[in-house]
Amino acid sequence: MALEGHKKIETNATLLLTLSFLVVTIGGIVEIAPLFYLENTIEEVDGMRPYSPLELTGREIYVREGCYVCHSQMIRPMRDEVERYGHYSLAAESMYDHPFQWGSKRTGPDLARVGGRYSDAWHVDHLIDPQSVVPESVMPPYGFLADRVISPEYVVDLMKTHRLVGVPYTDEQIEMAQFDFVEQATTFGDAGVVERYPGAQQRDFDGNPAVTEMDALVAYLQMLGTLVDFSTFTPDASR
Repeated sequence: MALEGHKKIETNATLLLTLSFLVVTIGGIVEIAPLFYLENTIEEVDGMRPYSPLELTGREIYVREGCYVCHSQMIRPMRDEVERYGHYSLAAESMYDHPFQWGSKRTGPDLARVGGRYSDAWHVDHLIDPQSVVPESVMPPYGFLADRVISPEYVVDLMKTHRLVGVPYTDEQIEMAQFDFVEQATTFGDAGVVERYPGAQQRDFDGNPAVTEMDALVAYLQMLGTLVDFSTFTPDASR
């Protein structure tokens, strides 16, 4: 009986098309409808904030160079992953990522918790000559980043674009963006950037007085996974 019914569907183009459309419609609704309530599924977590201008620029460089192809930024809640990389990733940690950098494979380790694990000098050496600090690495060198001096010319436009898609940059943060961009990569001592972006790390990241792409990328890497205090974090059991 089942085979007869199946044959009837396959030999009737109109019926097959109608039923296929019905299945795709139901499947689409099931997958798409929850997206309209996405904000309700992201647990608010203390410490999360938008990227500073320098960190955001570093993230753009990270995306440009395709780092996510070999490094994921999503630790799954499995024992082997948590023991190796740290606390599993929270949805809130990607809420300001456009696009997110979860990745699909790991040629290198997951970077969701890389912030603070190594010194700035280690990151600079690793980017210039990966094999000098990790002999078995197959990562190509990115030493050219240290030679590329960058300016905050377009960082305001970048932040305004991110605000259009929901990143809550304030008018003050955008107004001070160019100043904060330079200030975070220096040792002048003005704490304005740290006040506007709590937890931001302010220093010369690559040892070069000029602000370079290396500064921006290291600033981004050094903040990954550092904004949430997991020693006090308690998951919301109602979600």
